[in-house]
Amino acid sequence: MEPTPEQSPHHAYPDHWEADVVLRDGGTARIRPITTDDAERLVSFYEQVSDESKYYRFFAPYPRLSDRDVHRFTHHDYVDRVGLAVTIGGEFIGTVRYDRINDQGRPASAPADEAEVAFLVQDAHQGRGVASALLEHIAAVARERGIRRFAAEVLPANNKMIKVFRDGGYTQRRSFEDGSVHLTLDLEPTEKSLAVQRGREQRAEARSVQRLLAPGSVAVIGTGRTPGGVGRTVLRNLLASGYTGRTYAVNRAFDEGLATLDGVPAHRSLGEIDEQVDLAVIAVPAHRVPEAVADCGEHGVQGLVVLSAGYAERGAEGRELQRELVRQARSYGMRIIGPNAFGIINTAESVRLNASLAPELPARGRIGLFTQSGAIGIALLSGLHRRGAGLSSFISAGNRADVSGNDFLQYSFEDPDTDVALLYLESLGNPRKFNRLARRTAAVKPVVVVKGARHSGSTPPGHAVPVSRIPDATVSALMRQAGVIRVDTVTEMVDAGLLLAGQPLPAGPRVAILGNSESLGLLTYDACLAEGLRPRPPIDLTTAASPQDFRDALAEALADGTCDAVIVTAIPWVGENGEAETGDGQVLAAALHKAVAGGSAKPVAVVHVEIGGLAEALAAASSTAAPRPRTVTPAADRPRAATTLPTGPARGTAPATPAAPETGPAPEAPTTPPLRPGPGSPADPEASPAPEAATGPGRIPAYPAAERAVRALAEAVKYAQWRRQAAVPGKIPEFLDDTIDEPGAAALIEAQLATAPDPRGRPLTHDEARELLGRYGIAVRPTLPAPDPEAAVAAATRLGYPVALKTTAPHLRHRADLGGVRLDIADEEALRRAYGELTDLLGKPAELLPVVQAMAPRGVDTVVRASIDAAAGAVLSFGLAGAPSELLGDTAHRLVPATDRDAAELIRSIRAAPVLFGWRGSAPVDTAALEELLLRLSRLVDDHPEVVSVALEPVVVAPHGLTVLGASVRLAPPPARSDLGPRRLPNY
Repeated sequence: MEPTPEQSPHHAYPDHWEADVVLRDGGTARIRPITTDDAERLVSFYEQVSDESKYYRFFAPYPRLSDRDVHRFTHHDYVDRVGLAVTIGGEFIGTVRYDRINDQGRPASAPADEAEVAFLVQDAHQGRGVASALLEHIAAVARERGIRRFAAEVLPANNKMIKVFRDGGYTQRRSFEDGSVHLTLDLEPTEKSLAVQRGREQRAEARSVQRLLAPGSVAVIGTGRTPGGVGRTVLRNLLASGYTGRTYAVNRAFDEGLATLDGVPAHRSLGEIDEQVDLAVIAVPAHRVPEAVADCGEHGVQGLVVLSAGYAERGAEGRELQRELVRQARSYGMRIIGPNAFGIINTAESVRLNASLAPELPARGRIGLFTQSGAIGIALLSGLHRRGAGLSSFISAGNRADVSGNDFLQYSFEDPDTDVALLYLESLGNPRKFNRLARRTAAVKPVVVVKGARHSGSTPPGHAVPVSRIPDATVSALMRQAGVIRVDTVTEMVDAGLLLAGQPLPAGPRVAILGNSESLGLLTYDACLAEGLRPRPPIDLTTAASPQDFRDALAEALADGTCDAVIVTAIPWVGENGEAETGDGQVLAAALHKAVAGGSAKPVAVVHVEIGGLAEALAAASSTAAPRPRTVTPAADRPRAATTLPTGPARGTAPATPAAPETGPAPEAPTTPPLRPGPGSPADPEASPAPEAATGPGRIPAYPAAERAVRALAEAVKYAQWRRQAAVPGKIPEFLDDTIDEPGAAALIEAQLATAPDPRGRPLTHDEARELLGRYGIAVRPTLPAPDPEAAVAAATRLGYPVALKTTAPHLRHRADLGGVRLDIADEEALRRAYGELTDLLGKPAELLPVVQAMAPRGVDTVVRASIDAAAGAVLSFGLAGAPSELLGDTAHRLVPATDRDAAELIRSIRAAPVLFGWRGSAPVDTAALEELLLRLSRLVDDHPEVVSVALEPVVVAPHGLTVLGASVRLAPPPARSDLGPRRLPNY
């Protein structure tokens, strides 16, 4: 909304305060500043508030607002007097207002830094988290305007409002004065307030997805009158899946006398339906979608699945249509999957929802699947079905205009029916948030991601979000830091998902290989080595091995404490007549299941070549529960059940056995503490295994190639190691506090930015960079300019021989290979000779900008960098100087702030790390000093977001200590931190 001319011309309408938020029950609402145009809305809102709520607000009976009240509550200067409203459908459901006051409680202006705050929420919407959301947003507004404290007077009986203040997480003081509770809140965010905010965000966003996936009723808008078409197909799939809720067919073109269609009630509009409709699937042309959305909003629909195409995928005009679609839906409090979506699926027995174009409801399983692409979604559903895998839920989000992968992670985190989350993503609208959510989710269940458009990364169509400019390799490293299992293809995603959903996590990288083919065993052995695993020599059972031989060998391997996982390789048996017997897969599967039934907490995978029925039999598991009836798939097509198995460890739970030590130095991994059990686990006696689930304990994944099985196992090994480490978070050493001058650095930064009129900031000179870094205990070896030989000699005399002579021209910086660096100059004669050679070879001193620097102890040249990406945040990077990092891209990355564990992992995760640890007989360097340097730099950019770029190059790491020879620093106004502000959905 725009301000009217009556409003103060000195303070423009702050449109950046507008925000869409998800409330506690999963519905959405809009928060915006109140303007003079809102007088009628305010009066109407107040008339719907109960007398009790009015009394709590004004401490006296206050049946109606006077004209003076309305004027006061709608006229603000957006600095000293601010009012915000929460709206749904354009109408107010809650308001908040602050007035700046002085020490005596009277109206004041800056520099007064306290304000009186008061809330009012419509009774029908109390309990939805409206006041909590308003508190977050009005606090952010107040901080922006220089207000540091809120004061509030609350009646003792107003328990709901007292709870809002108490539960906000802010530092507060409370007293009882003149019959009311006086509260004072310090508005500086605290660790507790941020945790409260994110906890509310998680619950609200998870609930918003849960409402979409488990509706009590569904209306398909655009159902065709004749068979065929998108709407009629979705209706058919809903009915075929056995959906447990109410279903309606809606089409404005239906004849007035049409009562039913395919056995469900048929209506021309939602207004004809007497009951609540929770979910609407919209399958009408794009130009008719706004009419359908309005019909849904006016009749209380909670969420939309928009299958209609013709939006952002069609260009600029479509992008604007998409933005308007989301704005319209959110104005009614609805969330959207789509547009251009394939649909959603929920296989829970109590729901059985197939509101998609998939012709068959997948088997029930423990895998949750989110995809931005309908085509990829079809491929994944087909691949999982062929492998006998089942799903808990499926969302194909299309253009992902609203509900995103982040929302799916929020839902998956607490969904008891999901043990593994698979996501195909083509964009990350909020990488900071994604990493935060992925880290939390990965701590309890695996998250497997395929990232499309890796080298042409794009903003989500129609979104207004910061664009990340970090390379894909950095994105991958940051995902790994968050515990995400990133794979390259959808086939690898299915392979990893099957293993993680059906098998326990390995305790380490040691692998036993057994089977009836020596060649296949050797291929598996080689694949293990290539993936960094530690395979034992393959056990060849020979081609004469029987299923009983496989069972005995597998049972022995599972009982062997020197291996952490087992890969079984199998080829068809050769019968007495010389022909291959391919039909005994079910017999072999039964034997392998019996071996696993011993209860070993080791993962097992099978590599097979053309053994009929093996994969299906391995994927199946019997249950004491009767299988549910299938509506679509004939019973003959269902996988045959294998031998009954006892329940094993909860899926995704790492065993308590510590991992075997890795080759090369690495931080010590702690043992994983017990995690919360999944449904059907021994610790959950109320739950029973889901019938027909095709992923779960005892279900052994089968692969047609050794490389695929080994790659999936390697991902499980790395994830299990991450889980063990994440169980005991790293720390930031306290000794840093004693050697860091944060206020001094802040003063330097403020002074330097004050001299830079360019909003893009400015680079610091060498001396300025040295001074700033020195405040954080990072010493940069000084350099002295040498514009001529005499100055070079004077500099060397001052610094002391031996010295280095090097150019600082941009095209020659750090290029010893071009002759721009001369080292170990021992005396004046050698220095003059080197100076002459340098200028004769490369150009005049004015072009070369030579400098003299004292020699550092010999060591390994490394590069340490930190930079701030507008979308991903601050990133810390490390690599060896020269070709390894520049040519081969051998650089490791971690998000800031980095812990001691992050720093240790950072220097060990590059491929050239052995050079630091005594490779080929060289002396190991001081990695402890290197880790400390990384922590100091991380602390600098975390404390001061104005430091947008730092490069320390080279950093020479010697056996004892290190030397920073060069440093460049750039300062600029920091980018906005959307992840630290109040909760909000992406803007449009």
